[in-house]
Amino acid sequence: MRVTVSGLAVVGLLAVSACTAGTSPPGAASDSARAAAERPAPAATPGAPGPPVLTVDQAQAALINEADLGVPWTAADSTATWHDGLLKATTGQPDCQRLLDALYAEDVVGAPAGPQAVVVLDDGDDAAQLRYQVDASRAADVDRTLAWLRTLPGSCGRFTAQTTGAGAELVQVADTRLSGLGDARQGLRVTLTWQASADADPSTLTLDVAVVRVGDDAIVLTTGALGTLPADTTEQVLRIGVQRLAQVREKGRAQA
Repeated sequence: MRVTVSGLAVVGLLAVSACTAGTSPPGAASDSARAAAERPAPAATPGAPGPPVLTVDQAQAALINEADLGVPWTAADSTATWHDGLLKATTGQPDCQRLLDALYAEDVVGAPAGPQAVVVLDDGDDAAQLRYQVDASRAADVDRTLAWLRTLPGSCGRFTAQTTGAGAELVQVADTRLSGLGDARQGLRVTLTWQASADADPSTLTLDVAVVRVGDDAIVLTTGALGTLPADTTEQVLRIGVQRLAQVREKGRAQA
């Protein structure tokens, strides 16, 4: 397992070895776990202290791992081959450029208020890579990011960008439904299509981008694959991850 922890947003994929706590069995969460993951946190009582800020160890413990997903997911040992060639791109539309820059820098929600933990996994069968991030953040900051993401299917539903390695590409952005996970959430499906040469068939990179707020903390998931994404991966990862983060937060309250 590779985990990166810092107090700043991660701009690249950093590979270090670590162990995470609370490993779940491969596959989807149980019915009880699913219910816990979808249950909103209780409303805060005015004047009551807020939840404790995640520590470095708690952020690490809240990560998912390859055991949660099973074969063929494994710890990644490098950045996906499509990352630089397709995500480093420019367009004349400012909001769409902001999206491209955030995807390339792996910085969708900006700098966290506290510790951050990251894990990156590969699915060699589907040429897919998954990046899962837990941030100790502020609810207001995460909600501003969610509000911006919700505007993108309208403002950047379809646009053209110029890449550094693949020439011109067509970018399409669509809303994806996340089934009531956490306290607030937004998902996007970003599809990039390009043609290597005039006589070549078009190629496609598909990205699922999701941000889920659990209390003041944020889960950020990006899963990309050349062609078709592995089925149900985004939903499965987020259900496990939201449950795990909620458990870590509850344990932190008990120890406070």
